[in-house]
Amino acid sequence: MFFPTWNPRNFPPRNGPPFDSAVLPWSSSTTVNLITKLFGRHSHEDHSLPSCYNWPGQSGKQYQFEIYPLDTGFRPMPGVYIYAKQLEDGDWVPIYIAATRDLHQRLEGHTTLTEAVSHGATHLHAHYCNAGQAARCTEEQDLIHRWQPVCNEVFQN
Repeated sequence: MFFPTWNPRNFPPRNGPPFDSAVLPWSSSTTVNLITKLFGRHSHEDHSLPSCYNWPGQSGKQYQFEIYPLDTGFRPMPGVYIYAKQLEDGDWVPIYIAATRDLHQRLEGHTTLTEAVSHGATHLHAHYCNAGQAARCTEEQDLIHRWQPVCNEVFQN
């Protein structure tokens, strides 16, 4: 497909940039095809952080969590979350594990982000879980019994 390069000499003067054109000047020396820019493949700068991690529980069941920066905001839905520390070899250690009825307000009555960070937390692992409070509590306890996170021990004492 051929898109002509936008050139201000080919169009009458306008009050603003020509956003209705498929090809826009990106800089004085580069022209970018807007369609390719919006819908083409984009390279991601950080490939080192996987998007998911499977945490095994004491029962042997695997629980899949998505990995987020510590300051991530969430939709107000029930789920389970883990403050985790990434080790040098890329593996993870849980610092705190909790179930909540609202990931958006996950810290209410739980270990705070500041406490988790002081114990080494570098990331937040979370997943939404609409299976009910009993299922979330079962998952939480299964993971706590397997991993015995330092902040869960502090919180329970």
